[in-house]
Amino acid sequence: MRKINEIFYSLQGEGFHTGTPAVFVRFSGCNLKCSFCDTRHEEGILMSDEDILQAISAFPSNVVILTGGEPSLWIDQTFIDLLHMAGKYICIETNGTNPLPEGIDWVTCSPKGFPLRLTHIDEIKVVYTGQDLTEYAGLKATWHFLQPCSCLNTKEVVEYILHHPQWHLSLQTHKLIDIS
Repeated sequence: MRKINEIFYSLQGEGFHTGTPAVFVRFSGCNLKCSFCDTRHEEGILMSDEDILQAISAFPSNVVILTGGEPSLWIDQTFIDLLHMAGKYICIETNGTNPLPEGIDWVTCSPKGFPLRLTHIDEIKVVYTGQDLTEYAGLKATWHFLQPCSCLNTKEVVEYILHHPQWHLSLQTHKLIDIS
């Protein structure tokens, strides 16, 4: 059984896959308490893998985004294998503090500190609050995204990126266009 906050269908609103239709599986709970967290993720219900797969299969996209809270607290190799057997392309949004099962197709790490326990990262996505980004910029990932904190410091983020071009801008487009 896995504790699920919600399962919904929408467009990915941030990072590399912005605009992609996807089924979001939001897990409950997190091992960190970030002051800028904009997600209510503590509530949830326990669901079996079969119930989760049935809920996911109600939507037309084969892209599944595991998010939270912190999804690494709830997933394992059996769950990842089940999603792959169902033909799903699996993305995860994680803080990187826990190891992940093998075979996740796209790993987005939104680090909130160190050490990270990931062996592979496709995309680093940092919510910018004025912190030193030196260590984050040095992480081995294909893409490095910098995101304004709740769209409140966009000019500061743009200015930072213009001076540090290894970073790319990620906006929370789901908030800008008012979708889930």
